Amino acid sequence: MGNCFGSVRSSPIPASSGTSGPVSDNLKSNSGSTTTNTTNSESKFSAACSSNGQYSTSSQSTEEIEANGRILEAPNLRIFTFAELRSATKNFKPDSFLGEGGFGRVYKGWVDEKTLNPTKSGCGVVVAVKKLNSDSMQGLNEWQSEINFLGRLSHPNLVRLLGYCWEDRELLLVYEFMSKGSLENHLFRKGVYQPLSWSLRLQILIDAARGLTFLHSSEKQVIYRDFKASNILLDSNFNAKISDFGLAKNGPAGGESHVTTRVLGTYGYAAPDDVYGFGVVLLEMMTGQRALDTNRPSGQHNLVDWARPFLSDRRKLVRIMDSRMEGQYPSKAAYQAAQLSLRCLAGDPKKRPSMQEVAEELEKIATLRGKTKDVNAPPAAERHHNVRPTATPQRHHNQHHHQHQHHQRRPSPIHPHQVAY
Repeated sequence: MGNCFGSVRSSPIPASSGTSGPVSDNLKSNSGSTTTNTTNSESKFSAACSSNGQYSTSSQSTEEIEANGRILEAPNLRIFTFAELRSATKNFKPDSFLGEGGFGRVYKGWVDEKTLNPTKSGCGVVVAVKKLNSDSMQGLNEWQSEINFLGRLSHPNLVRLLGYCWEDRELLLVYEFMSKGSLENHLFRKGVYQPLSWSLRLQILIDAARGLTFLHSSEKQVIYRDFKASNILLDSNFNAKISDFGLAKNGPAGGESHVTTRVLGTYGYAAPDDVYGFGVVLLEMMTGQRALDTNRPSGQHNLVDWARPFLSDRRKLVRIMDSRMEGQYPSKAAYQAAQLSLRCLAGDPKKRPSMQEVAEELEKIATLRGKTKDVNAPPAAERHHNVRPTATPQRHHNQHHHQHQHHQRRPSPIHPHQVAY
């Protein structure tokens, strides 16, 4: 599945801690200096990484490097033993289980924030441990692709890979823990819950667009090829990060195009470029509907085909907007978002915008204000302090109080099967 940078070592990786990685030199670094991403409260590993001499910042400030992202010369990853990860996850017990994907199961583990050694539950920091299913068809290629790409890419809007394990037939990957789970879970879950507000949806999209922009604009272009709601993970402050680089590949030389000749990814999202996939997710955010759902009435199974006629007419657009937002969004902003989705979904790839253009347009849309019930939606600059999903009507009277208490709120519990890495 994954497009790899060279071959994996034929012999098992030594069962000892350190920083290394089975990679080739095809992914060129745009700088000799490297850094870690410490932009959210759940990544507490910067002290350990900086103290071992593996990272430096050259003449740029840490803030600049964190914001712009870097491609590392080689993966700076910890090599875990299987015994260490078994200890960190309580022997992969059911109460540590977070979710399952094509690669295998994901478990919650606890490690020391400085040494990354396994600790008791509740001590240190939480990590996500992905363990290969022996029956997985993705297997070794995806495992190596994750290391080759994600192990060398450092950006605030890409999930951070911390290390890996390869012992005998055991293949595992260790990531930073994203406590709010996937965007898919928040956007499509059933039952009584607090829906994502318009302003928060835009900010999640902006985060994801910035992540893709970094991949596309790096010295050696990276085409992600599997952009979808389930691969966008959220931390406790709803900062969004792209995960799962199993299908990623290098782009063409010379910065010619992000379009490939082979279509991969998930049906309903897939196209030869990432921009189309982004347009699908943008449409999902606006409508609250899945890209593909055979439970919808005939003619509406494919969201893009069904929604396209509504997107160019401001009066018709309101018919397909997510009713759970209860009109709490500026109509002008919604219309501009609809026009942007049409550009991303253009049949001719040459007519689609670049991801940098998409990110810039979304930032402009996020500044639009108009007649809306969403009077408590915080501006973008405040989102790291008090942003949270818009309250449902029955809880609206408590929203102002909760915003002031946001820093004291515990992260929402994650239900099994709702986390994707």
